[in-house]
Amino acid sequence: MASPQSGWDRNYQDQPTRPYPPVQPQQGDRPSVDAGKLWAGGFGTAVVAALVALVGILLVRGVLGIHILSPDDAGTYGDATTTTYAFGAFGVAILATAAVHLLLLLMPRPMAFFNWIMLLVIAVGVLIPFTASAELESQIATAAINLVIGLCIMSLLNSVAAIATRAGRTQGDGML
Repeated sequence: MASPQSGWDRNYQDQPTRPYPPVQPQQGDRPSVDAGKLWAGGFGTAVVAALVALVGILLVRGVLGIHILSPDDAGTYGDATTTTYAFGAFGVAILATAAVHLLLLLMPRPMAFFNWIMLLVIAVGVLIPFTASAELESQIATAAINLVIGLCIMSLLNSVAAIATRAGRTQGDGML
């Protein structure tokens, strides 16, 4: 039978655990953020969010016949409010990218904080339509579009942040 490795063959009854010296964080230990990749992905996310808003409105107004964001006589696309809604989704995605960038630079476990922030923002976006005076089906449709836009932004930026973040280097990994 082979002997145990790593000192288990010795009797350490007076020391239940072996003491290790504390490790001080080094300058290069923090993960670094590739801002170009992050913001390129954030811009792509913003375009997708705007298109999700547009497709959602076209689906709700054109296919389901529920009038949201504009008067009944405005047609399938709606009016300028539809364009404003799409640009709003674009702007929210850009703001979320800025928040991810800031969290990646400053916070421990930045994506956990980002996910909580986004979930709460999505909850606000879903609840706001129910505070306005409108038909129930319009409120539900608007809340559903807001939910899909928020989940789209959250999931895409999680992926983008993972790609744009490089692990920090330690002394022993052979990189200078």
